Amino acid sequence: MAKKPLTIRSKTIFDGIFTKYVLKFLFTLWFKIAGWQLCKNAPEGAGVSIAAPHTSNWDFFYALGAAIQQDVKIYFSIKDSICRVPVLGTWLMYLGAIPIDRSEQGVGQVQQIKDFIDSQKLNRVFFLFTPEGTRGPVTKWKTGFYHVAQGCNLPIFLAKVDYLSKESGVFHTFKLTDNKEDDIKAIQASYESIRGKFPLHQYPAYTGSIPKLSEAETKIIKAMYSCKGVATKMEITAKAKLGELSTTMLDYLIEKGMLEKVSPSANNEPSYQLTFAGKGCFLHLSPSV
Repeated sequence: MAKKPLTIRSKTIFDGIFTKYVLKFLFTLWFKIAGWQLCKNAPEGAGVSIAAPHTSNWDFFYALGAAIQQDVKIYFSIKDSICRVPVLGTWLMYLGAIPIDRSEQGVGQVQQIKDFIDSQKLNRVFFLFTPEGTRGPVTKWKTGFYHVAQGCNLPIFLAKVDYLSKESGVFHTFKLTDNKEDDIKAIQASYESIRGKFPLHQYPAYTGSIPKLSEAETKIIKAMYSCKGVATKMEITAKAKLGELSTTMLDYLIEKGMLEKVSPSANNEPSYQLTFAGKGCFLHLSPSV
């Protein structure tokens, strides 16, 4: 006998007075006592949000706390079988669970999810995915979040729960390009500097916080990202609106793995481009492109 498909709830705990006032007060108090803070720029509108690294059940509560404090409604993906557990399943659906059926019976489910997301586009709603798919060690990400964002024409909100800086929330609104592989690599690079509760379990591997950059170095990173490719020293100087750009500064960024030197241009002037680590750094420096 075929299982009856579960329907995603349009009204959840986020729509009630209890959440808007009581839970918001409690999470605000908890964050203050525990020394946690929110990422400053909570984007407006709907988007597909990814939360990484995911190494502990506590990640969900910090992400939930950030969402409630910033008046954001979230939905999150979870196994269909868990949502069918009596009482627990009902509660999870009320929290905003999107049941994922990975069996053959769930083949048409992707379109159902896309249709629901389309119906929520005008609201401030985050559709949360954990690309690692589990709290344990993994060697790759599940990229369903990318296909959902692409299919629904939505940006990807990069969210974090950083146990070193004690920050939770969205740090960048990522707009998809026509190159999925490069997009995924740049996004993953941005998560290498975010420390999970159990950093040895996170993927990609934790490499430490992003290096401290001067105002001029930050302008260079931003200018290089907007160049969308290769640029000469002169072009970087003009784009970054710097009066003078020293080779020493570029060499420092190369040493830190942010830039790399590429084949000289037609006039033999050295050219530079951002590495994926540099692109990941940019995603932390700017709330959007």
